[in-house]
Amino acid sequence: MQQLKEIIASKNLLWNLTLRELRSKYRRSVLGWSWSMLNPLAQMAIYTFVFGVLFGAKAPAGDPSGITTYGLYLLTGIIPWGFFALICGVGLQAILSNTNLVRKVAFARESLVISQVLFCFVQFSIEMSLVCVVLLIAGSAIFPWLPVTVLLMVLLALFAGGIALILSVGAVFFRDLPYLWTIINQLWFFATPVIYDPKIVEGKVPDLIGSIIHWNPTAVFIRAFRATTYHGRAPHSADMLALLLASVVSILIGFATFKRLERRLAEEL
Repeated sequence: MQQLKEIIASKNLLWNLTLRELRSKYRRSVLGWSWSMLNPLAQMAIYTFVFGVLFGAKAPAGDPSGITTYGLYLLTGIIPWGFFALICGVGLQAILSNTNLVRKVAFARESLVISQVLFCFVQFSIEMSLVCVVLLIAGSAIFPWLPVTVLLMVLLALFAGGIALILSVGAVFFRDLPYLWTIINQLWFFATPVIYDPKIVEGKVPDLIGSIIHWNPTAVFIRAFRATTYHGRAPHSADMLALLLASVVSILIGFATFKRLERRLAEEL
């Protein structure tokens, strides 16, 4: 509660930090915000060629949408994963890249991380809007499930934001964390069914790994996003409950960890 009051008191700073990120992201870039969509599209094209063309991977048929395009199946996984990875990446550097501000000014330092989450959420919203339009054209009954999709976006922001808060202070005390996180991020990506249908691993991996692939939070998020977008139906209630719990736990632990270590940030920097 105290942290929430501090953040509200620093709302002007939070707003200005968010605007700074939005204005500077693609400054002097010819294509500007188009890059926010071109990057995942490039990933989709690469993975489609490697896995869809060279290895013959097939997308499961959308139920009930009937969509079987592997590129669209990839896109509905790559965009949410990219949002999660981006928040964690920018959160990791949020304190380290604002050393002078943290040393000299008293403010709710969580604002540095939250502003990054808000900035990423704007980009995520643009990407998801375009994906929804494409899927609507492709035949997915996505429109009735847009409110659920927005809820999933908010829950993913909370889940990733909690991790970003932990990473932001962790990177101050453990300077090898950015390098370690690169490895963790790669492992987490392949432990999440982003580029493959989770059914292909059934019976091919130990039960523990199978459970991780099925129930790790990002896998559940991808499954839920694909339900509302690619398939055009409601996510499973068990998945929604798991995501709500994971998001609340993540953000609470994130704030608690940040608050506990915040007092020592200035001296460590």
